[in-house]
Amino acid sequence: MDRARAADNAVRRLVRFLTERSLFLAAAESCTSGLVADLLGGVNGASACFWGSFVCYTPQAKVKMLGVGEEILARYGLVSGETARAMAAGALEKSGADAAVSITGLAGPGGDGSPVPVGTVWIGTALRGGAVQAEQFHFKGRRNGVRHRAALKALEQIMNQLPLLGKN
Repeated sequence: MDRARAADNAVRRLVRFLTERSLFLAAAESCTSGLVADLLGGVNGASACFWGSFVCYTPQAKVKMLGVGEEILARYGLVSGETARAMAAGALEKSGADAAVSITGLAGPGGDGSPVPVGTVWIGTALRGGAVQAEQFHFKGRRNGVRHRAALKALEQIMNQLPLLGKN
């Protein structure tokens, strides 16, 4: 099976998992600019489980739309675990969904003046009544390849966390 078909099947499995359990997922996207929403929205029936996506590309959008603290952004930077966790928690709170996933990273091709290397992505997950986590990834390749791999990894990360929903 080629990678595109495998990715499509993984997204379909996530939608089926959420739908069968009457769960809703929200996303908070920065460097992926809505790719998570596009992947989920491409699956027939996703409206039964996908709440929507906050596309928060600028620091101001993260603050205004998700309630990320300016002190978090100033202290840890836009591309950090703290920011990813705050974005996921904000998406969960603002949406009322059962789970949320966030992505913040540096897709390139150039850097943003910070010491963060191009291809660094933090993915956050938050579960209603459960843990808020973040994990760092490093993706190689060109800008859009990094963005697409980050979106797919984010969906994989939340799928791995969903069985924990309600067990905390």
